[in-house]
Amino acid sequence: MNTVKKNNISEFIFDKKNIGHSEVQITILSNKINYLKNHFSRNKKDFSGKRGLLKMVSHRRKLLNYLKDKNISQYSNLISKLGLRR
Repeated sequence: MNTVKKNNISEFIFDKKNIGHSEVQITILSNKINYLKNHFSRNKKDFSGKRGLLKMVSHRRKLLNYLKDKNISQYSNLISKLGLRR
């Protein structure tokens, strides 16, 4: 795990053993999505990989909707830290 990823995740981990919090899952998915965006800029014909990217984006959207319904302040804090549009 690279240091940028560890730093992003460490901001949201409340307990070292429990990384299942929605904030941590959204952060991990955002890091994977950003990596894959760079990958697809270099490899334009990787169509099967794009399907996986779309699945990750929709999963992140569902987690964000859950977090928005659960706690709006955590939701707005998370989007501002990750630089997401919504």
